[in-house]
Amino acid sequence: MRPFIEAIGKSTTSLIICYPNAGLPNTFGGYDETPELTASHLKEFALDGLVNIVGGCCGTTPEHIRAIAEGVKVCQPRVPPTGVFQDYMLLSGLEPFRIGPYTNFVNIGERCNVAGSRKFAKLIMAENYEEALSIAKTQVEMGAQVLDINMDEGMLEGPSAMTRFCNLIASEPDIARVPLCIDSSNFAVIEAGLKCCQGKCIVNSISLKEGEEEFLQRANLVRRYGAAVVVMAFDEEGQATDTERKVQVCTRAYHLLINKVGFNPNDIIFDPNILTIGTGMEEHNQYAINFIKATRLIKMTLPGARVSGGLSNLSFSFRGMEVIREAMHGAFLYHAIKDGMDMGIVNAGNLPVYDDIDKDLLQLCENLIWNRDPEATEKLLLYAQTNAKGAKKVIQTDEWREGSVEHRLEYALIKGIEKYVVEDTEEARAQSDRYPRPLHVIEGPLMNGMKVVGDLFGAGKMFLPQVIKSARVMKKAVGYLIPFMEKERAEMMAASGSTEELDPYQGTIVLATVKGDVHDIGKNIVGVVLGCNNFRVIDLGVMTPCDRILKEAVERKADIIGLSGLITPSLDEMIYVAKEMERLGMKTPLLIGGATTSKTHTAVKIAPRYSAPVVHVLDASRSVVVCSQLLDEDGKEEYFEEVTEEYEDIRQDHYDSLKNRRFLTLCQAREKGLHLDWHAVRRPACPQVIGTHVFEEYDLGRLLAYIDWKPFFDVWQLRGKYPNRGYPKIFKDKTVGEEARRVFDDAQKLLTRLLDGKRLQARGLVGFWPAQSVGDDIHVYAHDVVPAQLATRGHVPRVTSAGGEGLLEYRPLPVPV
Repeated sequence: MRPFIEAIGKSTTSLIICYPNAGLPNTFGGYDETPELTASHLKEFALDGLVNIVGGCCGTTPEHIRAIAEGVKVCQPRVPPTGVFQDYMLLSGLEPFRIGPYTNFVNIGERCNVAGSRKFAKLIMAENYEEALSIAKTQVEMGAQVLDINMDEGMLEGPSAMTRFCNLIASEPDIARVPLCIDSSNFAVIEAGLKCCQGKCIVNSISLKEGEEEFLQRANLVRRYGAAVVVMAFDEEGQATDTERKVQVCTRAYHLLINKVGFNPNDIIFDPNILTIGTGMEEHNQYAINFIKATRLIKMTLPGARVSGGLSNLSFSFRGMEVIREAMHGAFLYHAIKDGMDMGIVNAGNLPVYDDIDKDLLQLCENLIWNRDPEATEKLLLYAQTNAKGAKKVIQTDEWREGSVEHRLEYALIKGIEKYVVEDTEEARAQSDRYPRPLHVIEGPLMNGMKVVGDLFGAGKMFLPQVIKSARVMKKAVGYLIPFMEKERAEMMAASGSTEELDPYQGTIVLATVKGDVHDIGKNIVGVVLGCNNFRVIDLGVMTPCDRILKEAVERKADIIGLSGLITPSLDEMIYVAKEMERLGMKTPLLIGGATTSKTHTAVKIAPRYSAPVVHVLDASRSVVVCSQLLDEDGKEEYFEEVTEEYEDIRQDHYDSLKNRRFLTLCQAREKGLHLDWHAVRRPACPQVIGTHVFEEYDLGRLLAYIDWKPFFDVWQLRGKYPNRGYPKIFKDKTVGEEARRVFDDAQKLLTRLLDGKRLQARGLVGFWPAQSVGDDIHVYAHDVVPAQLATRGHVPRVTSAGGEGLLEYRPLPVPV
């Protein structure tokens, strides 16, 4: 129950009540959990600030309630957060989908649209809904994060078709896990979809074209159903085409939705109209530029709102010429995303990589999009007429097949081409002089190709569907090599004379993409590489809750746990997992990886939360080395110490870097000061002695064991190399060990003289007094009573930056007296 309560607590500003059964029912339907055990569980929840109200349900008795009340009477109730996911658009199918400041471009799959897909329309008109459902599934598999559903066809009963299809989606978990976008120009069809759509969906769309009254009525209904809404840039004057009108209409709609309907700004999506270019009409030449400019202004002036658009409209002039249309879409998205476009209705899996577009075609497309060339339309039309038939054959030649096998494998991965990957992999494997082991083919050209894929994805030049294609090519290549690696392992066992049925693996590793994150390409690559290096890999997939990760690790007796994440919120979930591992007393090493992670964040934020090894793994190529060292019985302690020292240095460098940051003004610092409601938190414990306590002539010998010798050796610029870093291992270092021993012995002699000659005297003073902060002052009282004699007043110093601004260097914690 704890993970669910914690998850709820992070997701709501409301109070939380917890009233469990007295355990699970026994064979006879009774409950065996004692009052003391139930009370202990709830007390733990209360002590950790997870609940506001506790009680008992099935199987509990008055004795249970008495024990619970007694256990929690000293606990403070949970203090709800002031806000949760404030900057996020929250959507859901069967799984939550949060669109936040660091979310990549969101692909809304367009193929479940009777107006946009002939195949889908034909299936729906023939009432072949089961086959139509496969199109939705393919869209999700190809990377669609939201599904657009449109049933606008004159010969179709829209509301009933929408209801039937949405109900069928609900029965398919693989499809229903993503949110839906209910798309129609007929609001009756939209309402039909809202009535049967599980989770939180998007309504596409409403507008001001029929006036404010109709707009507000529909907006109120959408809000009542709990959906997000797409607002088209239309008003009573018609469709907005220039930048100023687009922003004007969207701004008007924004204020109506917030002020009159009460919409959350994060639930508002604007579609500033992607209109067709390349029509041959001069007045259409600015349409793409106007959309991009309007997007930038909307994101700047309408806080919280998102921007979307129907991408296929852009290239409608070139329908039937798919290569040109795809090139236009890839080029347009590359620039629109930079200026704030958050999502778009696209053909998931059919977006080209920006860098892959034929250079001549790319230049023509960008000249058209940016209206750089008065003849851009004519030139692109000429290109279209020249390359319309078999265009893909012209652009996608097999010239790359003439390169080396390494080049071919990398190219196939980057382009997502499966056709030749097996024969190329075999060619590389057969070159035993270059690749003595099958594993070397994976670590060489295959991994090099995947690194390029990661770079392109991070730069926004490649989209998630293309990354998925690359991963499938990688899987096919590795799948071909696995039998050869298994044969190699069997031969090695036979050569060693081993006949025992021992565990053939080096160790067991649990890998998971943490809760809230659906990205797993990097994790999958790590899993492949580790598996190929004789590790048993248990892959828990994506969106994996903390409790499942830890449960699987314990049940499978994992030697290492690896966490992966691509988006920034994943970092907080990783911190939470580390804290839970510490709370449960686990000692399993924890690996941290993923595009958003870093060694600095791991050292500063994650490692201090867990006493066992926490190691940041830069990429798959490092994972094998790290895992091998962590499982090496003879060297793992030294390796952990090495990592600990390195991370301590990183933390210190990080904290030192903060000293040079500009500070807040004094007024700003006071506003951001800690303000506590002392009625809502537990009263601090009172020390046994109030006042001062003096230690006279404290035994110096008792202090020697607490000397940290690392700064001593650092001053002398003596630093051992792994595994001989730190005291006392530094003495074993071949380079500095002898000198380190010499200066250490000299220091010991000096300490002995100081002790024997009693040349130094240790004295200590500690003091405890009631205190409170009053403004910038700390009031210290002579006795623990109120009112009390004010013993002293200390002013908190102010530190001024070079620019003349200041801050409170230390903000005291006020204590009630």
